[in-house]
Amino acid sequence: MRRKNSRILALLAVMGPGLLTSLAGNDAGGVATYSNVGATFGFGMLWTVPLMCLLLIVVQETSARMGCATGKGFASLIRERFGIRISAVAMLALIVSNFAVTVSEFAGIASGMELFGVPVVYSVVVFAILSWVLTMSGSYHRIEKILLAISCVFVSYIVAGVLAKPDWGQAIQATVVPQMSLAPNYVSLLVANVGTTISPYMIFMVASNVVEKKLDATDIPGQRADNISGAVVAEVITWFIILATGTVLYPAGVVVQDAADAAQALEPLAGQYAGVMFAAGLVGASFLAACVLPGTTASAVCEAFGWERGSDRTWQEAPVYKGIITGIIVLSTVIILVPGMDLFGIMMASQVINGVLLPVLLVCLVLIASDRHIMGKHANGRVWNALTWFTVVSVIVLTVIMFAFQLLGLG
Repeated sequence: MRRKNSRILALLAVMGPGLLTSLAGNDAGGVATYSNVGATFGFGMLWTVPLMCLLLIVVQETSARMGCATGKGFASLIRERFGIRISAVAMLALIVSNFAVTVSEFAGIASGMELFGVPVVYSVVVFAILSWVLTMSGSYHRIEKILLAISCVFVSYIVAGVLAKPDWGQAIQATVVPQMSLAPNYVSLLVANVGTTISPYMIFMVASNVVEKKLDATDIPGQRADNISGAVVAEVITWFIILATGTVLYPAGVVVQDAADAAQALEPLAGQYAGVMFAAGLVGASFLAACVLPGTTASAVCEAFGWERGSDRTWQEAPVYKGIITGIIVLSTVIILVPGMDLFGIMMASQVINGVLLPVLLVCLVLIASDRHIMGKHANGRVWNALTWFTVVSVIVLTVIMFAFQLLGLG
């Protein structure tokens, strides 16, 4: 019994990176996408949630396993396997992409807090300072615990889904029985769903967190459990967001442009508490992502070029790492506070960059994970290699469709 308890404790000790990375994906853009899915098609796309869960598990487990097996983050492995030029291009694209997404997170915070009557100038500045202080606070383990505590806010989406009083039988049936459509809007939202579930920064974040936590090959089973449970929890939250908006907004014909629209529309239709819980979830989710994105970006860039990095480093030890984090947070805050700034255009630009970058990074991921010279006995097996390539091909096909629709003006 004691031996079993010690194994459970050891398993829990290495958990955190996968769960945190998965939950960070349910950010302002994610909530907006899932709300739009529910408001536009009701329960018609609930069947995609289990599929997205599988793709997320494959990507994150592979990335975490690479970190444990090599003791290196994804950026370092890209440089080692493909050279400095490809690494430099990938880092430049990642900086632009993550910066644009960080801006959208602060926009999500501003929108959510406005629903509680808090002016943008106060909410954005206060949350920017909080995210900077938290990111700079030193110990990775302390930061991880605080961020996991913040993640508890995602329970509000489950509560909002229950308060919406859905038809549970119909929802479950829609989850297990696919409802396909070739309508451009349906396919566009399907592509957006994949792009929101699997983002480039996730691959870097989970591997970087594993390395910062100083995990090794003996921790791979624990990391596998962490990433599987994290993906399941994240997709359960996604399911409830679609459930709530599909139950309330779809029958009413409400059009949703962003997550704040969904929160506002839910209140008169599903009751005050449903709207409040949805708005609280938006703020919490945006703040969580705003905390992890600058650090993930700085860590990847410094790792790619061999500079000192880490939340426990001082300004003198890691000036580039600290400078990138500070720059991203400050510039994001300034942009949000500029009157008339096209925040929607910024979000769309980040999606385009992600759409181009993600397939390239996934190909790098599968090639590195399959390389026994790098991974040793922890390289992908046949089954996992097939699943990884299925994920890569699926993302590439959907990305091509997305750009085709945009060129034809159908997206």
